[in-house]
Amino acid sequence: MKVTASQATEQTSFFGNLRHKLPKDTGIFVVMLGIALIFEIAGWYVRDQSFLLNTNRLVLIVLQVAIIGIIAVGVTQVIITTGIDLSSGSVIALTAVVAASLAQTSDSLSPMYPSLVNLPAAIPIVAGIGVGLLCGLVNGVLITRTGIPPFIATLGMMVSARGLAQYYTQGNPISFLSDGFTSIGQGAMPVIIFLVVAFLFHIALKHTRYGKYVYAIGGNMTSAKVSGINVNKYLIIVYTIAGALSGLAGVVLAARVSSGQSSMGLAYELDAIAAAVIGGSSLMGGVGRITGTLIGAVILGLIKSGFTFVGVDAYVQDIIKGIIIVAAVSIDMHRNRKKR
Repeated sequence: MKVTASQATEQTSFFGNLRHKLPKDTGIFVVMLGIALIFEIAGWYVRDQSFLLNTNRLVLIVLQVAIIGIIAVGVTQVIITTGIDLSSGSVIALTAVVAASLAQTSDSLSPMYPSLVNLPAAIPIVAGIGVGLLCGLVNGVLITRTGIPPFIATLGMMVSARGLAQYYTQGNPISFLSDGFTSIGQGAMPVIIFLVVAFLFHIALKHTRYGKYVYAIGGNMTSAKVSGINVNKYLIIVYTIAGALSGLAGVVLAARVSSGQSSMGLAYELDAIAAAVIGGSSLMGGVGRITGTLIGAVILGLIKSGFTFVGVDAYVQDIIKGIIIVAAVSIDMHRNRKKR
């Protein structure tokens, strides 16, 4: 049966319309399902057991995704503006130790602040988020006021924040934290916090002036300036938000493990960037969605847990993760070249 030119055109039009009607993150969602299915099959082949039908494993994946996801929400907004934030992992460490030092109880043998034990949980939580916010503000001011590229400014913050965390604790863990503080890191609370944060910034980017300006800055910074947008102001806001979310992630992580340590958050910034890029954010700027980042974070969690499940060495996992990041960026660059 021959297909006429008009029929072929109709078929092309049908599939084109169908593609436009589907949610924008459908493709990456299908990839996530495919990865889950691959590990499910591999689980039965290698371990003779299910990968997905294990409640403890799924809970662990979701908890891992929650911490990375909170950071990735902020990093996504930075990437949309054509920026980058390499400091989030170190900011997590700094905020975690600051929050933990203010959350100690009188049971501690050597509290950092003997006169400040048994404080209400709100104080260490606000202090941790505040320290993260301050780090993000410094990043934003450095980038906008001095003209330092985001890569260099946030790299400097990455080194400085980690050094501050180590100096603050002298390399010692901070423990004996209050139950009120640790409660925000237990059970489903980290996941709830992540979903609330993701929902709020999904709405902010999609339905507010802030979101419109962020996309405009990333799409064409010069045009944004000409149209009257205060670009420096909004860049500072974006980096401040990213810092505050890293602070929140640090607080939740310290509460989850009931301890503050200067080694926390190592390479978390790379996972956050990977989640954003895998989720469809473009390093060229102007493109990115919180829903895509959420799916990207889940994909990373599935890959990490799946490889551990089938017995892949942790060092090999890092190699594969690096390949995935490079592949995602390469696909993004290719997509941008095709658009141009």
